[in-house]
Amino acid sequence: MNPSKKSLRIPVLGMVLLFFISSTYAQTKQLKRPKSKVGIYSVDNFVTQSFNLYDKVYKYDGYAASGTPLDDNDIDVLEDALDDLSGLSDSAPDILSDIDGANVLKQAKATLQINKAKKALSYSIKTAKELLLGQRERDEKEEESDNSSTSDEKSNSSSESSNQNGKTEEANSNISDNLEVISKFDYVPGDKLLFFDDFSQDFIGDLPSKWNTNGSGAIVKLNKVEGNWFELKAGYRLYVIPDISELPQDYTIEFDVLTSGITKQTSSGARLHIVLSDTNTFTNGKMHYTSVSLPLGQYGAFNIQAFNYFDGKAGMINSSLTADIRDEVKNQPHIAISVTKKRYRLWVNEVKYVDIPRFIEKLDVLNYLKFHVYGLKDGEERVFIKNLKVAEGGVDLRRELLSKGKVSTNGILFDSGSAKIKSQSYGIIRQISQVLMQDNSIKLNIIGHTDSDGSDTANLKLSKERANAVKEALIKVYKIAENRLHTDGKGETQPVNDNTTANGKAQNRRVEFVKI
Repeated sequence: MNPSKKSLRIPVLGMVLLFFISSTYAQTKQLKRPKSKVGIYSVDNFVTQSFNLYDKVYKYDGYAASGTPLDDNDIDVLEDALDDLSGLSDSAPDILSDIDGANVLKQAKATLQINKAKKALSYSIKTAKELLLGQRERDEKEEESDNSSTSDEKSNSSSESSNQNGKTEEANSNISDNLEVISKFDYVPGDKLLFFDDFSQDFIGDLPSKWNTNGSGAIVKLNKVEGNWFELKAGYRLYVIPDISELPQDYTIEFDVLTSGITKQTSSGARLHIVLSDTNTFTNGKMHYTSVSLPLGQYGAFNIQAFNYFDGKAGMINSSLTADIRDEVKNQPHIAISVTKKRYRLWVNEVKYVDIPRFIEKLDVLNYLKFHVYGLKDGEERVFIKNLKVAEGGVDLRRELLSKGKVSTNGILFDSGSAKIKSQSYGIIRQISQVLMQDNSIKLNIIGHTDSDGSDTANLKLSKERANAVKEALIKVYKIAENRLHTDGKGETQPVNDNTTANGKAQNRRVEFVKI
């Protein structure tokens, strides 16, 4: 023990003894250590060390509850444990980066155990400090918090058990915990909008005006979700094709999916096919195409399938890619696709399931996008899409911000009428954070813009709130200093395109970053 600790020990011990003589306190119910390992060394080591220290602190907290005073050795152990706890807590963000590249199940299990270890660390640091200062007190509010922790622990235990059985359940956690994982999400949408349709300009019951099909389909409204949705009818060789006639070499595709009536009785062959083709006819393609299909069935974990066809014959890729997206299929997933020359990547929500470096075997031949649904029971099982966005890529926002001093993007998306950032937007926010990390002297003004829907006053307020939300994400997720970020909102006053079309509105809803 160092001299400073010895000098503090006597007065601290006196306070502790006085505290224990005068009062007894109820102890928090013990958190359970995870029974199984994740299989990632740094994660397993972090969890083990966290709970080893937690067990020590919990023991001394038990002494407090029973009125047993701490001796000199106990004080030494607690002081050493507090030093170790602080260092271990500081290492938590680095541990999260180590789960990148693991499979989805292992990532989910690792995140769950890290969150449990962080909860144990939080309790340990707080309790150790209170015990050393003789201030280990609990009021009614803390008792309620302790009970809540017990409930969370039961929920986490249930989730972990479910994970071990091969199906990932959503763990109870704080929103800020999840943001640590979102901060690694690397999808960045294209910067030049080529096509956007949210079907807001179409009449209910009609086929959307900017699409073609050889079957049927209609715009519908649904009771639990906002806006208009396009129902895709299932059938053999039935396609729906948006009015896109020329895709560049680098671009992104995004859309939302909604399902109805999908159950464990849904066929294992029920799939949503996303086709890139050399023709706008109602076939996969003439000489060249790619197809990636998402499984819709629920009674098993069916794989995502990827297939390519070039120069009139099957290409090199015919893959079944491990995926369990059953929960996502029933909970309005967001699909994001990035094509960079020959490379093809696909995300479902924040998880990347497809990353094939040479999927596009021949450049400049796939100019059309098609959707095809197959294997559903007519009238019972239904699939809808919304918010199709195709954008050309190629501009690195980081370089543009450094070279020009400002950058504007409509790739940061928010819930309708809200300042809540959609998770698929974090790839762009991450790029902005990298500029700020590279040069600590840079300060930014973040400016929000809206379309013209709603009143001038409401749009001005919303634009300012959205700019502030981006600022908060940079601070909380990417640890950028608050004094380097300023915000402003312009509402609908500075449009860059026509507010009477869906395409124009999408471009007007944007966020600007300007170097100060």
